Amino acid sequence: MKTPVLICSEAFGAFLHKHCPVVAEHFSPTPWCWGGRLQTLVCALLKSKPPVSYRNELIRTIDGGQISLDWVDNHTSDTYPQSCTRPIVLILPGLTGNSQQSYVLHAVSQATRRGYRCVVFNNRGVGGEELLTPVTYCAANTSDLERVVQHVKGLYPQAPVLGAGVSLGGMILLNYLACKQTKSGMVAGITISVAWDALRSSDSMEEPLNWLLFNKHLTNGLRQKVTRHRKILEKVVDVDYVLKARTIREFDERFTSHLFGYKSCVDYYRDASPAKKLPHTSVPILCLNAADDPFSPQSAFPVSIAKALPNVALLLTAHGGHIAFLQGLFPRGESYMERLFGQFVQAVFEHPRDIKRACGVKKHEPSKDQSDGKE
Repeated sequence: MKTPVLICSEAFGAFLHKHCPVVAEHFSPTPWCWGGRLQTLVCALLKSKPPVSYRNELIRTIDGGQISLDWVDNHTSDTYPQSCTRPIVLILPGLTGNSQQSYVLHAVSQATRRGYRCVVFNNRGVGGEELLTPVTYCAANTSDLERVVQHVKGLYPQAPVLGAGVSLGGMILLNYLACKQTKSGMVAGITISVAWDALRSSDSMEEPLNWLLFNKHLTNGLRQKVTRHRKILEKVVDVDYVLKARTIREFDERFTSHLFGYKSCVDYYRDASPAKKLPHTSVPILCLNAADDPFSPQSAFPVSIAKALPNVALLLTAHGGHIAFLQGLFPRGESYMERLFGQFVQAVFEHPRDIKRACGVKKHEPSKDQSDGKE
C-alpha cells in the first residue's frame, strides 16, 4: 500500500490536494490482482458496464469523411439546468475502443452524476459508422479532434469543455493541446495510461508475454477494422499485406504510417509521442500512470518535464496496470481511476478561477470559432 507520487508545481499540487483528495490516498490494489499484467487482464474481463443511453450524431469532415459522436445530454441535471452552460466532458477512447468500453461508461457515469454533459469522440471507423474516405486515425493526427471541438463549441459556446483521453486517446489529446496551445477550446485535460514514448511502448508490448496477452489481441482488433472497411481502404493500401501484420508495430508500419504520410513507423512513433510536447500546452492537465503498465514503460514517464511546468501534474502509482487501477476484493465497480476522474472533473468545473491561478493560466481572447453563436 503506497501513496501515489504527485509530480507538479507547488501551486497545482495544493489545488489538487484540496479539491482532489484522492491524490493523497494510499492506493492498495486488489490483493489477488497485484501485477500490472493481471490488473489489465482482470479489468478487461470483469469490469462492470454502467447502463448509458447515448444520442448518436454523425458530423462531416473537411475531406468528406464522417465522425461518430455519442452524447449524453443530461437534461435532468439539477446542478446545471440550463443546457447552454452545462459543462461538457469530451472523452477520447483508446486504440480500438469506442463509447461502449467499460472505462468510457464509468467516466460518463462519474460526469453525469455531477450534472455534466458528455460526448464521446469515436475515432473514424470504430463507432459503427461507415468510412466515407480512405482515412482512419492515428495518435499524431489531431485534425479530427479539432473538428470535433469546433463543432461542440459551435453548439454550446458558453459551456466549458474538458478533454479526457485514455491510452491512445490521451496521446491524441496531449498532441492536440500542445498544437493548439491557448486556442484549444478546452479549459483542462485529464489522461489515463498514456504511452509517453511510442517507441519504448512498442518495445515493451513486443516482450513475449506482453505480445501473447495484449499485442496479439489488439493487432487482431486493428486487422478486423481494416477488413470491415476493406472496400474503401484497398484504394490506398495493400490490404492483404496489412492483414498479415502480427504486431501493432507491423500494423503501423504497413498501414498507419503509409496512410498518414510517414516514411517509416519510427518517424510516426516519434511524432506521436507526447512527452516532449508538454511544454507547449497551456491548460491544466492531470496525467495518471501506473509504474507496472505493460503498455507504457515507467522509464518513459516525463518526470523532469512535468517538474518544470506549472500546468501539468503527473500522478504515478506503483501498481495499477493499463486502464485498470483495481481495488477491493471484487473489483467490478468504481475504482481509484474513476474516483480520480470524477474529483478532477468536478474540481475543474466548480473552481475555474482557482485552477487557472494555480496553473498560471492567462486570460486570452477567444478565437472566432469559440465565440460564434450556435450552429
